Amino acid sequence: MEKIHSSIRAKILAEALPYMQMYDSKYVVVKYGGHAMVNDNLADIFAQNIVMLQQAGMKPVVVHGGGPQIGETLKAQGVESKFHNGLRITDRDTIKVVERVLYEIINTDIVKKIKKHGGKSISLSGNKDSIIFAKKLTNIYKTDSNIEKIMDLGFVGEPKKINPSTIIDHCKKGSIPVITPLGKDNNTTYNINADTAAGAIAGALKASRLLMLTDIAGVIDEKKELILELKVEKAEKLISDGVIVGGMIPKIKTCIDALKNGVDKAVILDGRVENAIILELFTEEGIGTLIN
Repeated sequence: MEKIHSSIRAKILAEALPYMQMYDSKYVVVKYGGHAMVNDNLADIFAQNIVMLQQAGMKPVVVHGGGPQIGETLKAQGVESKFHNGLRITDRDTIKVVERVLYEIINTDIVKKIKKHGGKSISLSGNKDSIIFAKKLTNIYKTDSNIEKIMDLGFVGEPKKINPSTIIDHCKKGSIPVITPLGKDNNTTYNINADTAAGAIAGALKASRLLMLTDIAGVIDEKKELILELKVEKAEKLISDGVIVGGMIPKIKTCIDALKNGVDKAVILDGRVENAIILELFTEEGIGTLIN
């Protein structure tokens, strides 16, 4: 039995070797959120996977979300969370809670887990460390009378410019940057969607891969089957045809923007699967939807 197990392990390592060589010294940006973050077992495995990427010669960069945790904290304080088109309406008091939960609690916990598994990691915040320069996000919508109105989302922003120098410096020193998706405009802090932040950072780094961990298997076609590979033109057609809908649309658009900005390939994959990152990067089949 031990011989069989050894044979299987050898096969896995042999299959992984070409991919390790292909990604050697390359940036891999991972957007981390959803179920993978709130499940303790998956969170531990995620940290282990990130350390493995670094030990295999890559330069992993983590950009994390934290919507559920922010919502729970606000609820405990008696504050009702309000959303518009999936974006949290963020007033002056809420942005303070967002910043504290994202940076002081979630980011710190991810860094601790990475260190526990032997990795060297550092907490970075998009605003405080001058990584994400943002602009206020205005959401335009049509009323019943077809008149366009602007929804004021408060302190919600989008990346205007990414300064990757701090990330690059820490990677050169052997650290794994864990980045909070907050941006700044002068002295104003903005809450930024983690998917959007990850895509912008991946583009600025000209990353080899952008991995978007989600709570579904990937992009699903008309037959409800997983699409393993998706060209940009096909992705845009599936959106216009109404096959790709809801929250998957902004994720796809983020991936497309990242590709246009120099990312080699983007992948949407299921963060609920143990070792999802390793299975995607180091096996021939992968487990998500590859967009190129």
